[in-house]
Amino acid sequence: MTLIIIIAVIALLGFWGVGVYNNLVKLRNNRENAFANIDVQLKQRHDLVQQLVAVVKGYAEHEKEVLTRVTEARSAAINAKDINSKIEAENALTSALAGLKISLEAYPDLKANQNFLQLQTEIADIENKLAAVRRYFNTATREFNNAVQTFPSNIFANFFGFHKEPMFEVSNEERVDLDKAPEIKF
Repeated sequence: MTLIIIIAVIALLGFWGVGVYNNLVKLRNNRENAFANIDVQLKQRHDLVQQLVAVVKGYAEHEKEVLTRVTEARSAAINAKDINSKIEAENALTSALAGLKISLEAYPDLKANQNFLQLQTEIADIENKLAAVRRYFNTATREFNNAVQTFPSNIFANFFGFHKEPMFEVSNEERVDLDKAPEIKF
């Protein structure tokens, strides 16, 4: 009878361990799927940025530094291979696009150009979609990190090589800008 109880306890612990492991795998896969959704939006963003740069070049030939920064950031974002490098590259592209928006304020004719307005609207739409899928990615990452860090699943996570993953956060450069009060001009 004691042997049956011991075997039953071991079997229950085994089933529980398999359940914890499967949950960790499911959460990791959910996080990776969430980033795949970001990749789809990033591909559209990269295509639109290339078109935007081409339109802006016609109007702002002397703004080469800003355009070069956007183009280089786009290229780095396209060539990033893993999730962490993509997060870093996309933050750099976001920062470069913000610099482009600021430099465009000096070109009222460009702001009235139909191609530019359409591209600007499409980029704004993509940025909104990116914000939504980034929130989803960060939620999936938070759930995964909670499972990896909380007891008792952290025991299995450490044993099977699961570790805390980074969120898709605002870069330090962008955080400085966000901490400033917005400047409103009329």
